[in-house]
Amino acid sequence: MRAVGAMTYGGPEVLKVVDIPEVHAGAGQVRLRVHAAAVNPTDSFVRNGARAELQKVDPPPYVPGMDAAGVVDQVGDGVATGIRVGDAVIAMVLPKGSHGAYREQIVLDTRAVVRAPAGSTHVQACTLPMNGLTARRSLDLLGLTRGQTLAVTGAAGAYGGYVIQLAKADGLTVIADASEADEKLIASLGADIVVRRGDDVASRILKYFPKGVDGLADGAVLSEKVIAAVRDGGAFTAVRGFKGVPGRDIRFTTTWVREYNCEYEKLDRLRQQVEAGTLTLRVADTYPPEQAGEAQRRLDAGGTRGRLVITF
Repeated sequence: MRAVGAMTYGGPEVLKVVDIPEVHAGAGQVRLRVHAAAVNPTDSFVRNGARAELQKVDPPPYVPGMDAAGVVDQVGDGVATGIRVGDAVIAMVLPKGSHGAYREQIVLDTRAVVRAPAGSTHVQACTLPMNGLTARRSLDLLGLTRGQTLAVTGAAGAYGGYVIQLAKADGLTVIADASEADEKLIASLGADIVVRRGDDVASRILKYFPKGVDGLADGAVLSEKVIAAVRDGGAFTAVRGFKGVPGRDIRFTTTWVREYNCEYEKLDRLRQQVEAGTLTLRVADTYPPEQAGEAQRRLDAGGTRGRLVITF
């Protein structure tokens, strides 16, 4: 079975097509014939050595990928979610050793797998699970209520875009950042106010909300540079581990999407929101497995709007 993995750590060029053993579904599991795997920034950590200490318990190849879409081709005993052989599905994957989404076939816990949004292709559908669940986790951590205000940095990215759309569905007022080229995109996603992105974005947010916003989702990883935009007693959540320095009674949290692994109902709700038109699936380009390294190189360079996808 083909997969894309790294036998040694390094740049995107270390990603190669490798052959790995076939896997089979056990009790409470399903097997996917993977047709598409989204390329996310976190994927680079699997091949660049950032997780070497964690990965040393498993032999290479190290296969990245947290988003998969495909067709169920095997169902184990005790599967209670109604997923059947032949269903088009999506899933979030937690990479471990060769168990990552960049492979033709993968076995997952049945609660990690839901039907793909009706009318979507595999390429489109694979862009939803990890970023959609990350956005949902951020909003749940912020705990804002209808009518409150949310600021979003990194709004043009997959995570930021989903945060905007889910926040609007939750009844929040959203102010989001954008480059000049992305202003129309961010407005089309539903942001009520769009401000120019940059390290000083907090000052621009404060022009609209002088006392600060109720909550902030920091997709741009601006960290300390944007805390000033949050009101006293507000909430701040960040990706990539930033915790913040206590002050002004701001509640700091870190968004770890792993905490929503196997949350079938949450992922299925996202699927329903895509079908209802609440969420938009955005694809930038597709690549064959042999060009997975180029896909990661392009993502690392920045500027993509929508996900790059590896197709099998």
